[in-house]
Amino acid sequence: MIKTISWDRGTVVMIDQRTLPHEERYITCREYRDVIAAINNMTIRGAPAVGIAAAMGIALGVLNSSGEQIKEDFYRICDAFSRTRPTAVNLFWAIDRMKSRFEKEIASTTHTKVTAIKKALTEEALCIHEEDIRANRRMGVHGKRLIKDGDTILTHCNAGALATGGYGTALGVIRAAHEEGKKIHVLVDETRPLLQGARLTSWEMKNEGIPATLITDSMAGSFMKRGIVNLVIVGADRIAANGDVANKIGTYSLAVLARENGIPFYVVAPISTIDCSAKTGDEIPIEERKAEEVLEFHSTKIAPEGFKAYNPAFDVTPKRYITAIITEKGIVTTPFGKRIKDLI
Repeated sequence: MIKTISWDRGTVVMIDQRTLPHEERYITCREYRDVIAAINNMTIRGAPAVGIAAAMGIALGVLNSSGEQIKEDFYRICDAFSRTRPTAVNLFWAIDRMKSRFEKEIASTTHTKVTAIKKALTEEALCIHEEDIRANRRMGVHGKRLIKDGDTILTHCNAGALATGGYGTALGVIRAAHEEGKKIHVLVDETRPLLQGARLTSWEMKNEGIPATLITDSMAGSFMKRGIVNLVIVGADRIAANGDVANKIGTYSLAVLARENGIPFYVVAPISTIDCSAKTGDEIPIEERKAEEVLEFHSTKIAPEGFKAYNPAFDVTPKRYITAIITEKGIVTTPFGKRIKDLI
């Protein structure tokens, strides 16, 4: 299994996703600021993986804190992580988990031992990691029944082991179908501008021996119209209470195209991706990244000097375009609002 992130004797080790697919390199974070930098510069990405990284980063920061300032340091570190990526709700979910564990430890005794707090936070971060892998495998079990032998599946961005603690969400469902022996083929959207599909999903599919072909984002509609695509499977960075889904920019276009061509459109995400405080997708914050990601390719300018670019990292797909949401607790269909509430 691909080792996206791990805790190693008081350090956080993660695969550097910026160098894939050409170089498999791992970096070691020795302080929490290194983890923050890794999240910001896309060394690690994907909503569940970012949540795990934040949890481990908080544990790492507290591990290096002095006893006298541990409470002050903890909340300052949590605040620093909360400013990294605004759209992926798993980040904030993981921070809240770490806060709950910290406050429980603080309240457990009038003379709280600093070593006990540090141990507890490390345990919580590792638990979040392990829970994510188990959830991914359960999503695979639930979702694989939606894939038929001989299907061609279109996927967008990377929702695989690299985007999670391991195994993957959307790619986890694909993996599970492949492991069951179903003959499937995956069409991988390149996913501009950072090419997570071309660089990361293709790398995972090749490593797993799952038949796959890379296409440009603009080819998807044509393949659907020609009857080549049987279903679309994507991940999610935040799901609103009504079932609207925020995912990598370009997802909305695929959902509209899938509806036009009568193709099922499935979203795969853990319960931690659901944000019931956001009533609809209109309330989900959308991260705007640097224009250079659009204007340049591997530091080579591809647009005229001084030209401007928009670069929203995500878009929102309204629930009416979604066939089902696959979670570790089961498959959710319409009416999404009621069934999401029942699920949680």
